[in-house]
Amino acid sequence: MKCLNEKKPELKNYQHSNQRKNMLQYSLAEQIAHGMDVSNMAYDVAEKLGYKKEECYELAVAGILHDIGKIVLEKEIGDKPLIVEEMKVVRMHPVESYDVVKKQGYSDFIQQSVLHHHENYDGSGYPDHLFGDDIPYGGRILRVCDVYCALTSDRPYRKAYDHETAIKFMVEDIRNFDLKIFLAFQKIIHENNRKAIILGDLTVDERGDFV
Repeated sequence: MKCLNEKKPELKNYQHSNQRKNMLQYSLAEQIAHGMDVSNMAYDVAEKLGYKKEECYELAVAGILHDIGKIVLEKEIGDKPLIVEEMKVVRMHPVESYDVVKKQGYSDFIQQSVLHHHENYDGSGYPDHLFGDDIPYGGRILRVCDVYCALTSDRPYRKAYDHETAIKFMVEDIRNFDLKIFLAFQKIIHENNRKAIILGDLTVDERGDFV
């Protein structure tokens, strides 16, 4: 168990290491598990906020698909260790994800939720630097859920944080979140025991089929 005083890892500790994995080097199983985690939490938060079942379901679909653009971008990074170059590509993934779901004919609500899941409530997010309620509510819900699920999961460049540390980091950055949504999210994680999603090693061929 990590203590609450633990500091965030500093980029300087690994930005020049050739051994460090880049920010897009996830296995397919890890990407699917993260999508399912965000999807389940987003459904519960939307339900807690009183949205209709159909809207909760659409948000759950958006949660599954929100990072699908990372698969498209992964080949552009390769094994490059440069943080700056990675971040330029990483910040493109909401648009790439949006393009995928739009081409597949998903609803406008799902498209907009996926496109804006990295917008911050104070206007500092991306890709469009939207502010406050100008951010589609689906994007605002996904933002909270995505951050928590990412912090509490192993990433290519760090180990998972415990629940208390993750919440501490989020509170420090509370300006990024819609407070009403954040409070509903807190109720959900205190009411429910989060179930681990464990998948075996999954790979796809060049056509995107499982092998």
